[in-house]
Amino acid sequence: MRTHTGVKPYKCGQCDYSAAKKANLDRHMATHTREKPFMCGECGYRTARKSDLSRHMIKHTGE
Repeated sequence: MRTHTGVKPYKCGQCDYSAAKKANLDRHMATHTREKPFMCGECGYRTARKSDLSRHMIKHTGE
């Protein structure tokens, strides 16, 4: 229940960012590494977040 208490035990070692959930820290770390593992098979667009790729794919499918 850390979300409601404001406790953020997961700290970034490269900046002042902290998170309540490890998954959020892991996602944040991509901003430092510039890693973009998700790629569009249609045009080669790359992104660090799967949700961004899903949103991008709408451009190709029109949905």
